[in-house]
Amino acid sequence: MAKRLLDKKGAPYSEINVDSKPGLREKMVQETRRRTVPQIFIGDFHVGGFDDLHALEIKNELDGLLATG
Repeated sequence: MAKRLLDKKGAPYSEINVDSKPGLREKMVQETRRRTVPQIFIGDFHVGGFDDLHALEIKNELDGLLATG
């Protein structure tokens, strides 16, 4: 759902499979303090998961963040 929303916005993104290399999931947990995926970053800003991304869209804050990220 996060990819669909970002595609709708025309926002480029990189997808990292945290299970593709040993240690990536642990690094994600250390950086985000969350174990679930996706964990979304716009630039250096940690958005959170899809619910957080969607909440930004509902509050009309996502476009501005994408423009600066």
